[in-house]
Amino acid sequence: MSAPAALNVVPFVSVDTMMKLINRHGAERFLTELAAYIEEDFRRWESFQKTARVAAHSPDGVIELMPASHDTLYAFKYVNGHPKNTRSGRQTVTAFGLLADVATGYPILLSEMTLLTAMRTAATSAVAAKYLAPPAARTMALIGNGAQSEFQALAFRALLGIDRLRLYDIDPAATRKCAANLARLGFDVTACAGVAEAVQGAQIVTTATADKQCATILSDNLVGAGMHINAIGGDCPGKTELHRDILLRARILVEYPPQTRVEGEIQQLPPDHPVEELWRVIAGQAPGRRGASEITLFDSVGFAIEDFSALRYVRDQVLLMPGVEKLDMLADPDDPRDLFGMILRAA
Repeated sequence: MSAPAALNVVPFVSVDTMMKLINRHGAERFLTELAAYIEEDFRRWESFQKTARVAAHSPDGVIELMPASHDTLYAFKYVNGHPKNTRSGRQTVTAFGLLADVATGYPILLSEMTLLTAMRTAATSAVAAKYLAPPAARTMALIGNGAQSEFQALAFRALLGIDRLRLYDIDPAATRKCAANLARLGFDVTACAGVAEAVQGAQIVTTATADKQCATILSDNLVGAGMHINAIGGDCPGKTELHRDILLRARILVEYPPQTRVEGEIQQLPPDHPVEELWRVIAGQAPGRRGASEITLFDSVGFAIEDFSALRYVRDQVLLMPGVEKLDMLADPDDPRDLFGMILRAA
């Protein structure tokens, strides 16, 4: 006897379905709700099975697998990072992910994660800033105005009320694109001619550049007392954005130290340089911002638990969505021991 039909098909969230989901909720509501899932999972961080991502590097980019597991659910994401892709009209980052039932090993959701990764990266940035940024912050500098920039702006407005943005990118076309998109969404946007101009008056600085190289996007002399830095562009070995002296002045918070020490800004520092884990702040085991003059740095490289949270959130939303596509991914022979017989009967 075959297993029940519901067990033999897997809900599939395509790019089109993901866009419908985001638009149905509204991007800021989606980001706010996703942020709540991320905070919930960070509070139970210690009970996850976790590991640094498995990466395959090449001269052109990186392909990675990111797994995480907790009690009844397992998740993984496949993601690439290829900065040169934009020259041929392709995305720098693409991704898909899977959520599975630990008890049976059966997948229960397959989803695109190019859009979802952008949303979860922005939501995680805003969650960190909620605890670390100056409480009266209203202005953010966005250095790097590519695919991630608008998501970051929306998340920071949704969670922190940031509504004034100062933009800079080495490609003026990227800044024009970003400024046009964000102005339509009600932000007060200033396009700047350089990094120094962009950070003027900003309490928060987000760096989100794509080139796979060690670069100094933000220099030490531009970082004033009380600033919060959200560094999300440095995310693999040999790729950084901040001058080393900034790291020596800042209180540094990371997701998972074994991964960040290889991939993050702190790859510039000795392996014993002290850093703090963000989950401890969210869980109340460590303080958030400790004073008005403190310089805080979220050295974010992206971690699998954030993808776990994102897939868990999407799973819960898809349960309420009619017409979601189902994929025939799981073989279901009449006798579970007779897999080959299923092929013979199909012939």
